[in-house]
Amino acid sequence: MSTDAQLIRSDITAYLSKYEQKELLRFVAVGSVDDGKSTLIGRLLHDTGMVYEDQLAAVKAASKMEDGGIDFSLLTDGLRAEREQGITIDVAYRYFSTDARKFIIADTPGHIQYTRNMVTGASTANVGIILIDARLGVLQQSRRHAFIASLLGIPHLAVCVNKMDLVDYDEQVFDRIVAEFKAFAADLDFKDVTCFPISALKGVNIVEAAAETPWYLGPNVLQYLETVEIHDDLNRVDFRFPVQCVLRPNLNYRGFAGQIASGFVEPGDTLMSLPSGKTSQVKAVDLGGVPCDGAAVPQSVSIRLEDEIDVSRGDMLVKADNLPRVTRTVDAHVVWMSEAPLDTQKSYLLKHTTQTVRAQVMKVRAKIDMDTLEDGDGSSVGLNDIAKVTIGCTRALYIDAYKRNRGTGSFILVDSLTNNTVASGMIEAPAAGQDLDALLRETRAGSAIEPKTQVSPRERFDRMGQHGATVWLTGLPGSGRWALAYALERRLFDEGRTATVVDPTGNDFQGILSACKAATDAGFITICAYDSYQRDKRHVLRGRVGTERVLHVYINTDVAICRERRPNANFDGFEPPVEPDITVALDTVRLGDAVDFIVDQLGRRGQFERPD
Repeated sequence: MSTDAQLIRSDITAYLSKYEQKELLRFVAVGSVDDGKSTLIGRLLHDTGMVYEDQLAAVKAASKMEDGGIDFSLLTDGLRAEREQGITIDVAYRYFSTDARKFIIADTPGHIQYTRNMVTGASTANVGIILIDARLGVLQQSRRHAFIASLLGIPHLAVCVNKMDLVDYDEQVFDRIVAEFKAFAADLDFKDVTCFPISALKGVNIVEAAAETPWYLGPNVLQYLETVEIHDDLNRVDFRFPVQCVLRPNLNYRGFAGQIASGFVEPGDTLMSLPSGKTSQVKAVDLGGVPCDGAAVPQSVSIRLEDEIDVSRGDMLVKADNLPRVTRTVDAHVVWMSEAPLDTQKSYLLKHTTQTVRAQVMKVRAKIDMDTLEDGDGSSVGLNDIAKVTIGCTRALYIDAYKRNRGTGSFILVDSLTNNTVASGMIEAPAAGQDLDALLRETRAGSAIEPKTQVSPRERFDRMGQHGATVWLTGLPGSGRWALAYALERRLFDEGRTATVVDPTGNDFQGILSACKAATDAGFITICAYDSYQRDKRHVLRGRVGTERVLHVYINTDVAICRERRPNANFDGFEPPVEPDITVALDTVRLGDAVDFIVDQLGRRGQFERPD
């Protein structure tokens, strides 16, 4: 019986106290489909006695192994769709502990279409376990998942060459796979790479040493997880304290609460508040409401300062001799997590530490080709893509490189219309050489986003269900232009569209053009029957509003009828359109039919179709 089990039986309070003091290790299992990630985790849980009897009974009943054994993968594949397909779709978290440590496991999908799920599970891991099928060797997916694990800053990688039982535990097979993988991993940013020959199904080298691999003298997987050194994985050098809130329980107490993102703080330290640049000494550090000698990452504390300086949520306390980079423009890798593609014309909300700012992706520098892991075409970034981008913000962020500091080197992008998280980002190493004066200038500078609308055409479509357009009606006086304009407006309105007729009263041609462009930019179907007699003016219209956004309708009603209707109008100088988009004659076509024809043409042009 383990020490923990004995304590649970004899002294539950002592067990809970011991459990609180145990070091926590988070690890994630990644790898190709069917390499055995879920089976490995299920085996770990089973062999460490962390599966309840009813759970085990349910798994035994659901198992369909040919030899009648237990399908350990079912301990983590909890969704019905996962069980039916035999694959991991969502991230499954499991918890267990041993006498040495407590663990949080993330079982992540292997399919490329679930990359966002894998990123979610791996973002906080200390150790990445990557499984490789001994029969298949190092596959493209193996390299892909190792690359993503490295990109996410996982410091330690455990390479489990699984299904060794299917290659007769051949040492040469293991050595060949290890050599090939380590050659590839040499260019990645892991602190260390440790390899294990295992059989998750048979339990070989998972929790106990195995007689099947006498040539392997290293630790088993559990021994590795219990002993791998993770104390130095956290940045304990650069003190960063994003302020979450200001505590004022009474007139004599003013503390700044938050979680330490990195570093260490103690009374007497000189801290600087960003963005103000004001400094003060630490009067006290309170942990759980009680003053302590000091605190370190990742503790949540309240810091009291000697001086009454202005500090609020979103500000950051740092040590005056160790400053972050302060910038309104960041280069980063982003993992796109939304079904709606990245839109460089819209702004997003960027959440970094405890502050949220308006931001825009100013440039997509490249999209990672997930087959070659090289930089590829970044013209479009969709669900599960990883891209290198440059982001501009409305106010300064206080950042470090993600590889140095996960806390201040990461962010998420949020769609301000839906409030959905659309991307997670890892900040690249910022440029060096920023002195204090430059830092303070950056905190006081204006927005890095070019002044323009913060609502993109795609967002307008999502709200209105249509693209902006100008329907320009040309014809002689008395041709029925205005009757058609207002009938078209009515029809579109009745169909749930947003349309308006631009009234030219008191406006010249340039004023009408400006009104049409503004309304079209806003997503309206803009209808105008201005008497543009000359072709060159109509050419100017297309150039100003955009050729693809103008539907030119020529109302070719018989001249004699037009003169009869408007005997006092000026008919001189009218230049009939050469190539209008639509021609209708309201002396032979009913008004309602003409409206139907125009609405149909708008539909054919994709006016009501979602953009790609």
